[in-house]
Parts: sequence; C-alpha cells; structure tokens
Amino acid sequence: MKITIHRGISQIGGCITEIESASGARLLIDFGHNLPEGEEHSVDKYDTPEELTTLLSGVTDIYYTHYHGDHIGFEAQVHALGIKQHMGELSIKMESILKKHMCGAPSLKEHATQSLTAINAFIPYKAGQTEQVGDIAITPYFVSHSAIDAHMFLIQCDGKTVLHTGDFRDHGYMGKGLLKNIDYNIVPKHVDVLITEGTMLSRDSIKMKTEWDLQEEFKNVFSKYKYCFVLSSSMDADRFTTLYQATHKVNPERPLVVDSYQQRLIKLVGKTMGSIYAPTSSYDFYMKKKASLLRLMRWKGFTMMVRNSESMRRNIADLMSLIGPDRLNQVAFVYSQFSGYINDKHKAFNQATYDFVHAYDWHIEEIHTSGHASREALTAVCEHVNPSTAIIPIHREAGSDFCSLPISDELKAKVLTESKVVNDIEIVIK
Repeated sequence: MKITIHRGISQIGGCITEIESASGARLLIDFGHNLPEGEEHSVDKYDTPEELTTLLSGVTDIYYTHYHGDHIGFEAQVHALGIKQHMGELSIKMESILKKHMCGAPSLKEHATQSLTAINAFIPYKAGQTEQVGDIAITPYFVSHSAIDAHMFLIQCDGKTVLHTGDFRDHGYMGKGLLKNIDYNIVPKHVDVLITEGTMLSRDSIKMKTEWDLQEEFKNVFSKYKYCFVLSSSMDADRFTTLYQATHKVNPERPLVVDSYQQRLIKLVGKTMGSIYAPTSSYDFYMKKKASLLRLMRWKGFTMMVRNSESMRRNIADLMSLIGPDRLNQVAFVYSQFSGYINDKHKAFNQATYDFVHAYDWHIEEIHTSGHASREALTAVCEHVNPSTAIIPIHREAGSDFCSLPISDELKAKVLTESKVVNDIEIVIK
C-alpha cells in the first residue's frame, strides 16, 4: 500500500489524499479548492489543466467526505476526464440545490452549470456499505460535522487498514455517537494508519460549545430582542435546527424566516434525516401571502436567516423601515460563522462581510461553535482507534503540533509529518 498526502499536512482546506494498492489501483479522498484569504479568490495550482491532469493520471475514483468547498471544487474538470466521483446521497442533493441557485447569478452561471452537470453524475455511497475500487475496499461511516452528510472512510488493501476521518466533531446533534461508532465499526478492523483532521490544534483550548449550548445563547438574545437577523451557513443543518429550537422555545408563534433557497435545503434535510430535524418549520420570505407574513413579523417579532446578497440587503432595508427607527433598540444581528471573517487582524478577514454585519446601528452578538473536532475529541479518537503504525494529521495549520495533545508517548511516536516507509506501507507527504 502507498499513501500520498498531496496536500493538507500544513494547511486547512484543499486536502488531497491518495491511496494506491500494490496492483496499481488508485483513488483520491477529497479534492477541494484552497480556501480564499479575505476577499481574494483562492489561488490553486490545480486550476492549471496540466497540473490537474498530472495529479489525476491513473486515478479512477474520487470519494468526497462531504460537500464543503475546500473538499470538493474541481468536480467539473474531473467529470470531463471521465473519473468516477462519489459522495453521500443527501450531500449530492444539497450540492445540486446550491448549484441550481448559483445558476441564477449571471457571473456564476457558466461555472455552476458545468458543476451541476458533474454533480448529477455523482455516484452515491451509503454508510456501512463497502465498495471496491480494484482491490481497494472502501467503507464510509457517518460522522457529525457542520455539513449534515459527512463521512469518514475505512480503507483496506494489501492486508493493511487505514481510517481517514475527514472533518468531524462530537459536539453537534449527532456527535455523541462518534466513539460508539468507532468502537463498534472501526476498532475490530485493527487500523494500521489513522489519517485525521487537526483544525483546532493551534486554536485556544476553551471548552467547545455544543449546539445545545448555542440554543441557550440564542434563546437569551431572542428573549431580549424582538427582531433578530442571523448570518450563518445556509448549508449547516445543525445550526438551522438550533435557530428553530431557540426561536420556538422563546415564542412558538414567532416566525423563523428564510429565503426560497434556504427553504429548499431545509425541507430536503427534514424529509431525509427525520428525528431531530423533522419537526423544523420556517416561513419563506417570498411566499405568496407575503403581506400576512410581514404583519406577523412586525407583531410577533422574527428570527431571519440572512445572506450577504443584493436581494437580501434590500429585504433587510425594507424590514428596517417596517420596524422603524423608534424600535431600533429591539433589533439584533447575530453573527454565527467563523470569527476570523470579521476580525480585521485575521488573514481571513472579509471587508464585505464586516460591512454587512455592521450595516445598521443594531445590537451585534457573536454566537458560534466550530464544525471541527476539539482537542479532547481528537485525543479520544486517537486513543480509541489506537493505530498500530502511524497517525497522519492533515487539515491543520502550519506549525501546529499534533503531539501537543495529551495522548500516550506510544501514540506520539507514531505521528508522521514527513515521508517514510513503515510496516510495508509507503507514506509520501508532499
């Protein structure tokens, strides 16, 4: 077996892992775009056709852990090369809704149309069902993440076993099953190599907030402020559920308002996932009986999920006029995304997002938790999996130290960040 970390050993986002068997079967796990910095478009060497073709030469399949843009981003180019692409069924449907929505923007239409054609050809996998790529066996298992349909992969070939965690966390609504899943499905397979994310390694060690913690914080804000705008990811089903639960607990008659695109995502998740996501409901701001919705919003207050788009900015302006300047002290804007985007000292700072958040003299709150594993969760996964040969930390900032985790000295000795041949496994780290 040969494992190649093409990208990710010292950067968050854009990770690419290759698995090759002794017989020459080859697959990739994730092939996403580099993350942008600030308002600049992300620069990626694989935007160059020659570089992309060289990377994919001999690769027959790509398995995506989830639909975030730093894990999937070259699907149109990959599709043109005839390489099979695999993702969870719900992820495919959500990504399809996103691309159809993007087709409505003239500047994005061409790229989104090409991407949609590729996504419609994706092959869905199912958790717990093993698939074969030549003599490589790959089995997906569900993990909790800020993408609702995320998976880790157990890969077996040449008598070796690898676990690629993808992005995960244990503080989302379905995160409590993480270690039980690993103990039941992964530990009996005797993992040789653990490839795991390390996003939070170099960030503060404050106890990670759960989505239940966020519910309480949102409830406090919604209790104090009658009219609340919330900026969060439209693709984060956990966060929508948190907003719904907090809003409903404050006042069952208070509407949770979204736009038509968000409504399509919400209905899809509720229909597919059931359980905690099933009872959620929301009002489409563009519904036919908009006048009655506006009366309800003015009377009962509202929680409104917003996006930084031209149409949404117009909607907010109309609502602010409806509310009136004499009730500005009843208006709050809650920012529920990565704090770096509105921190002018951070490399990810985005002026347009900052301006959107500060567009009015309303009360501003930040309520958020990461979609990634805490240091405690990373430690627990390493200890439970207990790989016999190596731990490879990816999706982490340059300079972060995986050995700073409180894992055993035996596990620390297995952490690899440089190329090495160990236990008949060739590990190449670029």
